[in-house]
Amino acid sequence: MTAATTPGTPATRRGPHLRFRPRLRGAAWAAGRLHRSALLVWGAYVLAMAGWLLWLRFVTMHEIRQEGADCAGRCVDLETAMSYSTNLSMIGTLVSYLCYGVAAWAGAALTGRDLETGTAQLAWTQSITPARWLTAKLAVPAVALVLGTTVLVLLYRWVWAADRAATGDEWYYPDPMVNRGPLLVAYALCALAVGALAGLALRRALPALSVAAGLMTWFHVYLDRHTDELWPTDAYTGTYVEGRPASHFWPLHLMATGTVLAVTALATAAAFWLLRRRTR
Repeated sequence: MTAATTPGTPATRRGPHLRFRPRLRGAAWAAGRLHRSALLVWGAYVLAMAGWLLWLRFVTMHEIRQEGADCAGRCVDLETAMSYSTNLSMIGTLVSYLCYGVAAWAGAALTGRDLETGTAQLAWTQSITPARWLTAKLAVPAVALVLGTTVLVLLYRWVWAADRAATGDEWYYPDPMVNRGPLLVAYALCALAVGALAGLALRRALPALSVAAGLMTWFHVYLDRHTDELWPTDAYTGTYVEGRPASHFWPLHLMATGTVLAVTALATAAAFWLLRRRTR
């Protein structure tokens, strides 16, 4: 009889430091399951944009090059070339502004709805702290956003550079400036943090949705207009193209990325501070 043990004995012998990990995974798993529909929509969006880009690269571009080969490079199918440029421009806009949708979803569904319905308060009574609740809420979509936007950045860069003569968007246009590097990833994470903060501050889904989307729209448009001011130029000669060589893309892009990441960090810190203050 002395050898009898309770089901909890093995877990006790492993020590308290190992019991923390399953709980963390459980919170992340619950967050992923709760927002499974949104993750599926995000996955479908990434696949749709990726498929569209691949179609342009392999099908439309092939038609352009075939037309040029048929007449020894002395002609081009203008309709196909314009279709390539127009479609790539449309994709660039959809990808560049995806942060608006991320912010709206984060404000409404990620935090605002849970606080409005009391789901969050219930979770805090079930052996999960508010800080861990918010961490799990942010971690799962953050991973999905980083992976998805990275795929879109790589594909967009590849297709954009495939044939510059057939592409209407120049490197200094707002959409290529965002979509050709980590700035797109930074915008997505910033939208997530701003949306979460709006949801925590307002504690209602619809107002948080509106405020988060509005803030990201303003920030995105403002930075688009002022990106040129983030890196000095040797001279301005009357036109943007002459005053900014293509070699300035990465300095401008990385400075803008740093600005967006700084706002992301501030919004994330403010969200945790506000949550801690309200749950003391």
